[in-house]
Amino acid sequence: MGTLIETRDLSKVYERGKQKVEVLHHINLDIAEGDFLALMGPSGSGKTTLLNLIGGLDTPTGGSITVAGQRLDQLSGGTLAKWRAAHVGFVFQFYNLMPMLTAQRNVELPLLLTKLSAAQRRKNASIALQLVGLADRATHKPSELSGGQQQRVAIARAIVSDPTLLVCDEPTGDLDRQSAEEVLGLLRLLNREHGKTIMMVTHDPKAAEYANHTLHLDKGTLVEQAMA
Repeated sequence: MGTLIETRDLSKVYERGKQKVEVLHHINLDIAEGDFLALMGPSGSGKTTLLNLIGGLDTPTGGSITVAGQRLDQLSGGTLAKWRAAHVGFVFQFYNLMPMLTAQRNVELPLLLTKLSAAQRRKNASIALQLVGLADRATHKPSELSGGQQQRVAIARAIVSDPTLLVCDEPTGDLDRQSAEEVLGLLRLLNREHGKTIMMVTHDPKAAEYANHTLHLDKGTLVEQAMA
């Protein structure tokens, strides 16, 4: 497996009025294709900022990010959005499902940006729901599903376009332990059996145990990279 993600001298500075806040300091990081990485650190350490930069949701102030051979720091807004839609699946703490749509329709949403026919969109969404164990909940709306089931629908939505990379920001932060373990087990399955590269921000050491590696950030600096 080659390197999928490479950052060099990566920095991010936010301006608040006249004050400049440096959130990330010269991050050098290599992540192999097919890896499952947990990103840990105290609140305000820059974890979500790093995740957003690698996922193409934000742009760096300095340094470079290369994902799947593409220099993200050199892409303009519109081009970056197209790249993100084609290559990245996002899973957030709060599932971000559309409340009036069924699970099936929620999962189909990313495919509306593609040239697939309606029939092919339905088929792909059905396959994704089957993969996360929710084929029997396809016609249910989010209010008719448990938190764990809603997060699994969100994961199905994230993988339906077969992304290069899955980025997960506290995916179990709003779940009870049993639901959290089901979701983490699903992420590990997607990594081990389907070869998905996963970056996951978490505060939970038990969640980090599901990953292959754990990376620690503190005050915007990489402090350690250890085997999980």
